[in-house]
Amino acid sequence: MTELLRLALPMVVSQGTFAVLIFTDRYFMSQIDPVHMAAALGGGVASFFSFCFFVGLLSYSNAMAAQYLGAGEPEKCPKVVSQGMVMLVMSLPVLSLITLLVAGIFEAMGHPPEQVSLERTYYLILMSGALITLAKVCMASYFAGIGRTRVVMICDIFTLIVNVPLSYIMVFGKLGFPALGIVGAGVSTVVSTILGFLLFLVYYFGKEHRETFAVMRSFILDIRILRRFWRLGFPSGLELFLNVAAFNLFLLMFQSYGIAEGAAAAIVFNWDILSFVPMIGLNVAVISLIGRFVGARDLARVDEVMTAAFASGLLYSGLLALTYIIFRYPLVEVFAPPEGDFTAIRELSAFMMVGLSSYVMADAILLVAGGILRGAGDTRWLMVASVSLHWLMLVAQFFIIKVFGLGPKISWLTFCALVLAIALVYSLRLKGGRWRDPDALELVMAE
Repeated sequence: MTELLRLALPMVVSQGTFAVLIFTDRYFMSQIDPVHMAAALGGGVASFFSFCFFVGLLSYSNAMAAQYLGAGEPEKCPKVVSQGMVMLVMSLPVLSLITLLVAGIFEAMGHPPEQVSLERTYYLILMSGALITLAKVCMASYFAGIGRTRVVMICDIFTLIVNVPLSYIMVFGKLGFPALGIVGAGVSTVVSTILGFLLFLVYYFGKEHRETFAVMRSFILDIRILRRFWRLGFPSGLELFLNVAAFNLFLLMFQSYGIAEGAAAAIVFNWDILSFVPMIGLNVAVISLIGRFVGARDLARVDEVMTAAFASGLLYSGLLALTYIIFRYPLVEVFAPPEGDFTAIRELSAFMMVGLSSYVMADAILLVAGGILRGAGDTRWLMVASVSLHWLMLVAQFFIIKVFGLGPKISWLTFCALVLAIALVYSLRLKGGRWRDPDALELVMAE
């Protein structure tokens, strides 16, 4: 438990800074009007969708570095970063094509014209910084993999400290800046991400780290490590891409109900982010420790990590579930605009908060179980199971919203059922034990 918490707590803080960053930007937009808030949600989700395959792929540097460290091959750890940067450079043409294709999706989903213009602008600004964002993901995952989660926490806190005041200044026009609205929110995000990545480089080339991991000898094309990175990371990337695509399409369809429904979704997912994203910190720590013990072939320690991770995740999420259901109306009121009728948004949001409280513990289960399976290299099964369930939900949502014309409450209950189903399926896979077969683990470590 102690070792897990030592790694997890900095990552919880780190992921919490990301949640606060998104939460703050959307809060600033809510103080302009509900259209801006809905646009920030739509444009932000669309931008993540556009590069999420590479986020999933490059994030596997966590497990890769941890496995090499556990196997007693620390000199291979920074070579994981080098191969990640090679793949990042190769992704540029694909990212450019995706940006051109996705930029026109908002109008096609039937959003109001005033929202479409804001969404497209916000999306294009965020995509201008996609390469730096991905490089930062690779570097952060690497430091988590070698157990230096404090570095990730410090760099992410620095990013937040830069972003929030800069966003406030640029959104509302303070200190002599013009009021740029959603443009200011996007630009401040890109600027703070660049500065955060530069701080990662300071730590990466620091003397102690440089000498311990032979960093200066890592700048080579290592085909064996590159091939293994692609083999294990590709399913993670494809899983994330297809899942985010399904979620993004669901969200865009849900927003087609109208402005009130879109604003309600933005409010509830803001609170969802504040609960879900910190738990990703626990997920990252679990991947790191499981990867390290798999590399060392120490399955007894794997069992210890599993027990500690489930206990921590369920305790945290249980407290959040109670908070969300008891204080749902005050939490929704945080996003009430200064003017205008908030009644319809308030009532739908409060209903959706009950659904949120029902699945936060399932989130904890799927993040812990998914982290264990991912750290052990069971990425292909995760991809098939998760993608199948997400797209089954999307098909159901299409019929609910577009074919049968059922209301937003039915749509939301269907989404909640999906989260519960994924948690159940992951738990059954974990209990089955096929992922820990010695022959399967040897195949994972093979280059």
